[in-house]
Amino acid sequence: MRPTAIAGTAARVLYGCYAWTALLSVVLPLAAVLGLTPGLARRRRAAKAAARLFFRLIGSPVRVEGQMPADGACVVVANHSSYLDGLILTAALPPTFTFLIKHEMSFMPLAGFILKRLGSRFVDRADARHRHQTVRRLVSSALNGDALALFPEGTFDAAEGLKPFQPGAFGAAWRARVPIVPAVVTGARRKLPSGAALPAPGPLSVRICPPLAAEAYDTARDLLLATRAVMLEHMAEPDLGAASRRADAVPAGDIVA
Repeated sequence: MRPTAIAGTAARVLYGCYAWTALLSVVLPLAAVLGLTPGLARRRRAAKAAARLFFRLIGSPVRVEGQMPADGACVVVANHSSYLDGLILTAALPPTFTFLIKHEMSFMPLAGFILKRLGSRFVDRADARHRHQTVRRLVSSALNGDALALFPEGTFDAAEGLKPFQPGAFGAAWRARVPIVPAVVTGARRKLPSGAALPAPGPLSVRICPPLAAEAYDTARDLLLATRAVMLEHMAEPDLGAASRRADAVPAGDIVA
């Protein structure tokens, strides 16, 4: 191996170890603060500040492009490509969002505690009835200003591209007439892709796209496809959801992070 390659590898390893150390130095105090702080709004503001601090410490402050709608009632849907996505959205979005998370995360000792203290909602993807009820309830609550954020692909891996969307949140948003706000996270896959042990250097950004009014679409499927089209305009990755475009309808099905 050439000296330059060795130096590059060593630099990436050092950066990755530093990034994990920085994360622990932020997350451990945050857990203590969340455990002692009363009030969900205060805890969410603390989490947002901690997330922004972490990304600044590792040289990747999250750049936000676009603005959230003035009315807080909405459902933000974002692409999913890394374990960092939730943390990135926490840094980028106003501290008023409830995140919809797969229920396995609730059993992780530190992460589960933090997510519960932040009011995150957990969904059992293996239980269709639970999925449907949770999505409908949370989307309906968005009418009262309780903003919701989720990753409609439901999962991620190392392959580039926007995967098919789970349709449940779009069906619920369309019926409740709650606007969808597409958000595009850029840089997360390169920074910490699936299967990687250490984060890599690189910039991070979130583009907040204009809201899509649910009532402007004839069906939930039309709303889903319009959301995909907007997101793909701002992504340098291929569309892996061709199969979803051949579907005849969108049932109230899966969701999640």
